[in-house]
Amino acid sequence: MTSDAPRRGLLSLVERRPKLTLLMAVLAGLAATAIFQNLPREAKKLTLTPVVRAVLEDAGSPRAGAANPDVTIVVFTDYQCSVCKATAPALQQLLASDKKVQVIFKDWPILGEASTIAAHAALAADRQGEYLAFHSALMAAPMKLNAEHVRRIAVSTGLDVEQLTADEAAHAAEIEAQLTRHNTQAFSLGLRGTPAYLVGPYLIEGGLNEARLAQAVRRARAAGPPAPP
Repeated sequence: MTSDAPRRGLLSLVERRPKLTLLMAVLAGLAATAIFQNLPREAKKLTLTPVVRAVLEDAGSPRAGAANPDVTIVVFTDYQCSVCKATAPALQQLLASDKKVQVIFKDWPILGEASTIAAHAALAADRQGEYLAFHSALMAAPMKLNAEHVRRIAVSTGLDVEQLTADEAAHAAEIEAQLTRHNTQAFSLGLRGTPAYLVGPYLIEGGLNEARLAQAVRRARAAGPPAPP
């Protein structure tokens, strides 16, 4: 008798509260989806197709790290992406500790107007040679961004804000064309969102923490750069 009471109570709740039960199932499903999306997917090895060559050789994409790297990492990011923000420090740590890697940054603003505003400002900051510092500060910002937040972050990073504004205006068409190229490259690679990485020849979607990023670099170092198809 006693052992059946909790079960009958649960069944009674399900029978009396079907909408609540459905809501709980939906929330559980959304939570599982979010966890899955935040985990890096299995790496896919790519060859040096025209698409991959365009990604690697785009001269307008900001770069940091070694001039002659043995491993090149391409990262597609959005400044409003929570997973991008959470994993950005791992990439910064790698740049500081591994002097044989180069990172190519692909600003891919897919999460609304604020993302586009921040990406335009970041590429304008590249004209001052301050892309990496500004990119890191934008990624570290805890708030939902808007134009005023982006300006304050530029000031706190030490950028010449007047020059930043002038460069955004003077190079608006170039910056927009660069972001369009990044968008085209992302879709050509089949990316479904941010963050996404090309580590040597391996394409990885989803966030990489410090350990997973180091593992990906070791594997890429052993494999070498993307080979011709």
